[in-house]
Amino acid sequence: MLRKRSVSLSGHATSVALEAEFWAVLDQIAAATGLNQAGLMKRIDERRGRTPLASACRLLALAWAGGDRSFGEEAAPD
Repeated sequence: MLRKRSVSLSGHATSVALEAEFWAVLDQIAAATGLNQAGLMKRIDERRGRTPLASACRLLALAWAGGDRSFGEEAAPD
């Protein structure tokens, strides 16, 4: 089942619909990187290029779950 979360990116309100399992991993990433959910979504948005936001979120969650912590290591302080 998809769960939606709303976020403001670059001054525009948007929502992202992901499965609960992906949100759980994204919450872990946010905690590990010291970001709140809005900050995490902003960082994902800045790095996603032309990839749809929901896809970028899923890809990050899969990479993180697989042990790839480069997203957090490369993160510059906000």
